[in-house]
Amino acid sequence: MRGHPDRWPFRHKLNLLVGVPLTVVAALLAYLIADQTAQSREAANAARLVRESVEVAKLVDRLAAEHQQAVLLSVRHEAAVGGEPSTSAYRTAQEQVDTQVGRVREAFGERLPETEAQALKNVEGLAGLRDTVEDGYLPANNIDPAYTDAASQLIDGLALDRNPELATTFTGNLLDSLLRSAAAHSEFETAVFSASTGDSNALIEVIGAIGAYDEFTHQSERFTRFATEAQADTFAGIRYTPAQSVISRQFAELQIDPGAAQAGSPAEVAESLDRALDSYDSYRDQAKTRLSITTSLIDQIADRAEDASDTAAWRALLLLGAALLGFALWLVLAVLVRRSVVRPVVALTGAARQVADVARRELARVADDDAEDEGPPRLREMPVTARDEIGELAESFNEVQTTAAALLERQVLSRRNVAEMFGNVGRRVSNLTSRQLTLIDAVERGETDPALLERLYSIDHIAVRLRRNADSLMLLAGIHEAALDAGPTSLTNVVRAALGQIEGFQRVELRARSEAVLEPEVIGDLTLMVAELLENAVSFSPADSPVEVTVAADGDDAVVVVSDHGLGMSAERLAEENARLIRRERLDLVPTKVLGLFVVGTLARRWKIAVTLSRTPGGGVTAEVTIPSARLVTGSTTATSTPALTALAGTAKPAPEPSGAPATGPVPADAVPADPDASGPLPRRARRPAATVPAPRSGDAPAGPGAPSSARPLRRRVRGATLRKGGAGDDRAAVVPDRPRVVDADAVRDELDAFEAAVERAHRESGAVPVPAQNPPAQDQNDPPEGAEQ
Repeated sequence: MRGHPDRWPFRHKLNLLVGVPLTVVAALLAYLIADQTAQSREAANAARLVRESVEVAKLVDRLAAEHQQAVLLSVRHEAAVGGEPSTSAYRTAQEQVDTQVGRVREAFGERLPETEAQALKNVEGLAGLRDTVEDGYLPANNIDPAYTDAASQLIDGLALDRNPELATTFTGNLLDSLLRSAAAHSEFETAVFSASTGDSNALIEVIGAIGAYDEFTHQSERFTRFATEAQADTFAGIRYTPAQSVISRQFAELQIDPGAAQAGSPAEVAESLDRALDSYDSYRDQAKTRLSITTSLIDQIADRAEDASDTAAWRALLLLGAALLGFALWLVLAVLVRRSVVRPVVALTGAARQVADVARRELARVADDDAEDEGPPRLREMPVTARDEIGELAESFNEVQTTAAALLERQVLSRRNVAEMFGNVGRRVSNLTSRQLTLIDAVERGETDPALLERLYSIDHIAVRLRRNADSLMLLAGIHEAALDAGPTSLTNVVRAALGQIEGFQRVELRARSEAVLEPEVIGDLTLMVAELLENAVSFSPADSPVEVTVAADGDDAVVVVSDHGLGMSAERLAEENARLIRRERLDLVPTKVLGLFVVGTLARRWKIAVTLSRTPGGGVTAEVTIPSARLVTGSTTATSTPALTALAGTAKPAPEPSGAPATGPVPADAVPADPDASGPLPRRARRPAATVPAPRSGDAPAGPGAPSSARPLRRRVRGATLRKGGAGDDRAAVVPDRPRVVDADAVRDELDAFEAAVERAHRESGAVPVPAQNPPAQDQNDPPEGAEQ
């Protein structure tokens, strides 16, 4: 027991010292407030019930009126004067009763007691009695019990004298006595009127009137015991009205000689009925006065119940306000004492939590894809407000916090340095590769031996792949270098340029079904992306299986589909790689063996290009690259009418530019296949004759001093023109060199001058601006050859 409290935090100990007495006092006050609130609620429910009982009082009155009409109709049947009596008045009274039944249900709603609902059903069950009364004579002693019991059940159904919510203020007894006295008086009125008609049961009606008047007197005395003096005076008004005087006089006459009230023949019944009808208006006036006084008293009773509810509510509010004020003072004192102890600890905990949050965000950030370091986090120093053990703890925490911030700063700096190192290495490799391509290109230009050229082309191709790896390395380092002189290029040519950066391009079959043209800024990155996908497809599929590449349109977007027929990936691996294409972790945290897919995912996220991997039917992987319309030249996604566009063996291949030509540059016009519908592997590009003078690249300075800048460049040379094309079925056909021919340089120059003079003459004859003929500039030895990237 002694050791258990020692394990509690001191904040809990302070809470226990303050909370226990506070809880006891709060429980006592809550009990008092709950009691007052319950009284207020009960009084409010009582007031609502009282107001709803008005509709029941009206229903009892409507039922008494129907009772009188039933007796009157029965007497008319007995008198049998003038044929069948009219039932319209009786039916009108029935409709009023049925309408009032609906109002009672509507007033109570879901709060309608089950006993009251049963009483309403009994009222609706009077339909059989109503039909009997309408069909013929029915003695009054058979009519009276049905209506009297229905009215009594309506009052009993409310259970006012047994309701606990009404018992505390005696509202239930007061309202119950009021409703029963009103019902007894209406029964008294009906009995006197029925006895005055002279029917065969007049004597029984007189006896019923005496009993009803005694019940009225009893309930009136009961009402007076619970009511106020003003309410008693108001209720006494029922007895002192002109209509009540008429009814009382007739009742006194009946008491003098009850036997004389009963007629002996139908004619006497008719005569007595006429006399009774002369005073029937007094009965209706008395019923209206009685109902008015009853409803007025019910409203007064409801007002008193509402006043009791408001009083209880105010008591609860005052008690609650006093309790809250006391609690507030107590809490202020407790908080001041507690704060002086807890505040330093809370502040220290908050600072520690901030350090934890910063560390958690840093871990999440470095695990995110393509996240750049924004600098080390800055943590605020914990203020030392106390000179005790807690203050010493705060000073120690400040030291820990400073050390943690220094470690995070060093980590950020280390990541930046590693990325910069990767970028420098990639840039150096790219520059060295470009220089290597320049040298290889220079050797290729002066070499005519086919076997040696074949080897040079292989070295050239490996250098291009090496430069692509350098570009990937710079991409991982976060370096993005866009070509400034590139123009819009067709997507098909971008795919061909990507083919020039991979090994095994002969196995690739290209089918173009779209004329989509890419914007310049995305060409370089898309070329690298497609090259990585093609490299994976060629590397992870059998050497004798083709790799299909389809360029098509998908609405306003363009789609490149790369399909291989290798072993493929499992469903789990495909799902994992697809998820990483959307959001991949940092490479330094989660290294991957598939570096190409990492590069593809990085470029796809950069340009918002959708890349999806799926299984190829029969085995293999299919990569679908969807280029959004925002990266396309408007209106360039029109589908071509050619079903397939496949490069044939022996035609000029635009893809592998061994000389280092930019992958994003335009493809020569002579590189388009001659037969779009033919099929077969992609061949190596053809090389033009060695004697053809190469043209300088766009943007190169003219050779020689004074050479004009507007010199027309010569057409690009095409490599492999001296190579003999193999058969379509042999990918590695032997290359037989063409017979070298002797070319005179002066003769070539003369031919070029003549060609340019002809062009100038054509412009002059057509009215166009003449183009001055210039000698082709010689290649500067310091300029890089065509196709070499700096």
